[in-house]
Amino acid sequence: MKPFRTVVLLLLLLLAGVLASQWMASTDRDLGEVFVRFAGYDLHTNVPRALLSLLLVGGAAWLLWRLLTLPFRAWGRHRRKQARARLIDGLDALHAGHWQKAEKLLERAADDDEVGAIARVAAVRAAQARGDDAAVQRHLIALRERSAQAHAVTAAQIALDAGQPQNALVLLDAAGVQPLPPRGLALRTEALAGTARAGEAYGLLGALKQQQALAPAAFDAMEIRLAAQSLHEATDPNVLAERWEMLTKPLRLQAVVVAAYAERAAALRWEDAATRSIEQALESHWDESLVALYGRLPVGKLDSRRASAQHWLQAHPASPALLVTLGRLARLQGQWTTSQDFLHRAVAQGAGVEAWEELGTGFDEAGDAASAQQCRANAVKALRGEPPARLSGRDIKQAIRDEAVIEERDAHGLPRLKD
Repeated sequence: MKPFRTVVLLLLLLLAGVLASQWMASTDRDLGEVFVRFAGYDLHTNVPRALLSLLLVGGAAWLLWRLLTLPFRAWGRHRRKQARARLIDGLDALHAGHWQKAEKLLERAADDDEVGAIARVAAVRAAQARGDDAAVQRHLIALRERSAQAHAVTAAQIALDAGQPQNALVLLDAAGVQPLPPRGLALRTEALAGTARAGEAYGLLGALKQQQALAPAAFDAMEIRLAAQSLHEATDPNVLAERWEMLTKPLRLQAVVVAAYAERAAALRWEDAATRSIEQALESHWDESLVALYGRLPVGKLDSRRASAQHWLQAHPASPALLVTLGRLARLQGQWTTSQDFLHRAVAQGAGVEAWEELGTGFDEAGDAASAQQCRANAVKALRGEPPARLSGRDIKQAIRDEAVIEERDAHGLPRLKD
């Protein structure tokens, strides 16, 4: 098709030239006159012929310029081709782990204007892999002259890897690197989180999601982590409540996020919010870590917490964390005998270290130092994965009763079907 189009175009141009020449040859047309006097010579013609002459002169000058510059352009194309070949070979060597070879090839490729920035970035990675900090800094300085944005992103990643989020934030907040690319935005989010500014970092998640800077799984993990950290960093109940309400409903049911909110609320003496958040999360989705935290919270409300835990026991009678929580709450209420029953059941259901430590605390408060010491020894054994020693005064019948699992029932008192 291309030769056919070329022939048609040439024929059309020829036809246009013939028509133009006939039109210009007509004597009854006023085509204007042009007089040119130069170096003692007078030139006289009409306007169309003058324009055509200018076009021909311009075309000839352009062709002459192209011919004169042909060697330089050929040399430039050769250099660019060589730079690309070195870049490809350097990246291939970098992927294969030939760090020194890769760095040399990439440094030579960095002389090209078009591929210089990416070659320097890869050279930094090669120097890092060799452990040559001086070479890393040298490449970074050269990269800054090529591309301020690429330098900021690369140097910020190095600073974060070195545990220097404040330095990374300075690099990424510089005016000359704005607006940040998606990776730079992700690094700035990490830097803010690293400088205890998770609230600001959480505010960048919308832009990160819009730019698809992270894979969905990585984004979800970061969202949960930043939500929990921002709650931990809340300085007063108002800030805590504002950040909690800002979270989406699914986030407010995540165990890590709920735990962060409850712990911070308890630390700020906001007891109702601390306990209510865990209760609501557990009603929606059962989680052993939240049940354990419910018993550990440094708040009062022993009666209401005990009542909630007793209610959950109907549906989860074999939950180790719930049994430990009930044992701890019973001990705090001064019911040591009941507490022991719950804690021994918890041990039988696999509670391990936490149950033994709670038993040790209870025996200490009861004045039984020997039993307390044995419980703490069993906690160490449980931590090591060793079988615990049986407590004195605990007979086989009681041990069998502890290991018996009560049938699980739902909220309506009906037996739960096993999967």
